[in-house]
Amino acid sequence: MDWHALEKLKVDELREMARGKGIEGTSGLRKDQLVEIVAKDLGIDKPHLVVEGNDKLAIKSRIRRLKTEVATAVEAHDKETAHRKRRQIHRLKRRIHKAAQLTH
Repeated sequence: MDWHALEKLKVDELREMARGKGIEGTSGLRKDQLVEIVAKDLGIDKPHLVVEGNDKLAIKSRIRRLKTEVATAVEAHDKETAHRKRRQIHRLKRRIHKAAQLTH
């Protein structure tokens, strides 16, 4: 069983698993807390996002630079430039999100 299989279980099933492992006080816990407790007991590590194929730091620094350019364009009442810069930021963020993958 892995992390994703635990997340697909219902709260009642997670509570039963926790009780079976001897963990008490599960009635007041939320699903994400139950998943973490049961996963820890089973020795399952939580997956994390890894961005592959893109230089994430370079993209983020470019986004920060573009945000300052948007602010100056807004102050100068240049709507076209601000709009173009916002669209560039959006595309860069989408590139990061698309490149992100869950790893185990």
